Amino acid sequence: MNRPTRTVGNPPIAWPSVIVLADMNAFFASIEQRDRPEWRGRPLAITNGLKGTCIITCSYEARSYGIHTGMRLKRARRLCPELIQCPAHPERYAATSAAIMTALQNITPDIEVFSVDEAFLDVTRCQRLLGTPSQIGRLIKRKVFAASGVLCSVGVSGDKTTAKFAAKLDKPDGLTVIPPREAARRLHDVPVTALCGIARGIGSFLAEHGVHTCGQVRQLPISVLAQRFGNPGRRIWYMCQGQDPATLQADVPAPRSIGHGKVVPPNTRDRDLLLTWLLHMSEKVGARLRRHHLQALTFYIGLRTGSGWTGGKLRNALPTDNGHDIMVLCRRVIDERWRGEGIHQVQVTALDLVDTGSQLQLFDTLDETQREVNTAMDAVNRRYGELVLAPARLLNRSSMPNVIAPAWKPFGHRQTI
Repeated sequence: MNRPTRTVGNPPIAWPSVIVLADMNAFFASIEQRDRPEWRGRPLAITNGLKGTCIITCSYEARSYGIHTGMRLKRARRLCPELIQCPAHPERYAATSAAIMTALQNITPDIEVFSVDEAFLDVTRCQRLLGTPSQIGRLIKRKVFAASGVLCSVGVSGDKTTAKFAAKLDKPDGLTVIPPREAARRLHDVPVTALCGIARGIGSFLAEHGVHTCGQVRQLPISVLAQRFGNPGRRIWYMCQGQDPATLQADVPAPRSIGHGKVVPPNTRDRDLLLTWLLHMSEKVGARLRRHHLQALTFYIGLRTGSGWTGGKLRNALPTDNGHDIMVLCRRVIDERWRGEGIHQVQVTALDLVDTGSQLQLFDTLDETQREVNTAMDAVNRRYGELVLAPARLLNRSSMPNVIAPAWKPFGHRQTI
């Protein structure tokens, strides 16, 4: 926790803009090692359940053997026979993340939860109160550890992209400070694809114009990127100069959709199994709609085959938040659109969401008995665990645990597992 700060250049006493990225180190694995002291210092791989064959993340001890996220467990064991496999515990990870984000909000309200293990903080207005950017970075590291018992790496600069780049430079448990006036020089020889948001497609486009490093982007007219990518292209040009104009997105927009999917054993052709997994997703979507007082009229029901997705959008008679109604649409997809192909994944997504308070009781087709059943079931499940009360068919649901949604947030409709 007391590692020296890595600083590029001599920062001024006060910066015009101070953006910090707090990035947890091997977050899921660190939580498991925190809770299982006997695993500390040992190679550990997290998988989606004990039957999982693909590594979600791994400890730094495992990474020293060449093991990485996305690697098959079988190959990882060849690299490290003593590798410990641990099933994921997403509820525990989400709770730890929520505690961290709450602690960070005590530093500044200007925070963007970027993912379950990353957060941007705009501490520009905190400098007189909390000290220099380096001091604030060290404070953030202490707050994270006190709230969670896990370490983080911190990047500090004048914009989001450079701060995120800085956080990657010294892992685990590092603190790297790049003053804004040094950002362009520090990024000059960095490959453009090393920056967050510049994927291979954009990298290939730049390479076609002879641009491979951030410094070379400056020689490319900004209009070239703007013409090809619009405003995101303009942003990329400034990102490479250490002048990312993007501000923190502290507000979470209202949901446009609510959905759940499940990867199933490859080439599943068993109709009953598919119906069970679709019912599982329907009940999850219905419960989430009710929790946030939302309903939907249109639902996307998807079945992913080896050649792509089949299914489509179907409409209920009236907006609904009832899993049974959603399942009726799922059965239609199975009966009318599935041709027996092997299925790899199922997806149920509620679209065109409306607030239940805006629905006229005149058009409420859900009988009072079913409403009372849903209310009681939701109360029990919130207290004792997801789907403790559920349709009997779900006794045969997949044993694979849930996962944290990519757009997870510690509050509201995106607090989704």
